[in-house]
Amino acid sequence: MSLILFSLWPLFALIVAGFVLNRRGFPGQGFWPGAERFNYFVLFPALLFNSLAVAPLNSASLPRLAATVLVTLSVCMGGLLLARRLRPWPVARWGVLVQGTLRFNTYMGLAAISALHGPAGLQIAAVVIAVLVPAVNVLSVLAFMTRGQTRARALILPVIRNPLILACVAGALFNLAGLEMKWGSERLLGLLAATSLPLGLLCVGAGLNPSELKGQMGSMCSNAAVRLLAVPAAAWLCARLLQLPATEAAVLVLIFALPTAPAAYVLTRQMAGDSHLMAGIITLQTAASALTLPLALLALR
Repeated sequence: MSLILFSLWPLFALIVAGFVLNRRGFPGQGFWPGAERFNYFVLFPALLFNSLAVAPLNSASLPRLAATVLVTLSVCMGGLLLARRLRPWPVARWGVLVQGTLRFNTYMGLAAISALHGPAGLQIAAVVIAVLVPAVNVLSVLAFMTRGQTRARALILPVIRNPLILACVAGALFNLAGLEMKWGSERLLGLLAATSLPLGLLCVGAGLNPSELKGQMGSMCSNAAVRLLAVPAAAWLCARLLQLPATEAAVLVLIFALPTAPAAYVLTRQMAGDSHLMAGIITLQTAASALTLPLALLALR
């Protein structure tokens, strides 16, 4: 337990620091949107490319890992669809609940995996992200569409424009082509990757807004319980059933135990969803994960 806490508390310390700095107006309101955009389009893709470019993609366990990711996601989506049959939420609210359940905070995840499992864990996580991010993006967009409204363009564009997906594809192709990073390029990517995670955690904290927790607390709490407790339990069960190796199973469960992504708020606004509920879910899940994430990892051990 002490190892888990020692590994995770610096992550939440950075989130709290970002929240406090933003509240005090330092270094300025214009800094945080620019920092988050730079991290999302430059630093974070460099981290994913760097991890996949050297990952052992010929490992016999990778197909089983990808299958476990898709099975877990299918189980979670199936549970959501069953819940909607029992309680038919409007589209604006349904899309928010789907994002709150399926999306995950990649910054927190890779920072935690790096602290607990090192470079080998990051390589496994990059494979999981390469499978999970496109699927979750498509499901999130679909959730905001009414019957008869589905358009191929609306589904494909969020995927092909996503810098994380592009970085994963580029890193995998680089690896499979047998290429090597030379002339200091590996050092450059390493520096960019090392910058990404602390900056990302500061931006997560800066984006939190406790005032959004007013109202709809029942929906926020139930969604947080599903995301932070039921979803990682489903991931653990799927990993056991498909006999995933220990390290891959640990990384998989940790990713499915993460709070939802701050980027979910942007998609909610674009798709005319309930942005107030989405902002509250993001804030509550991020705060609650300080308790649930160590518990999930302790149970996994």
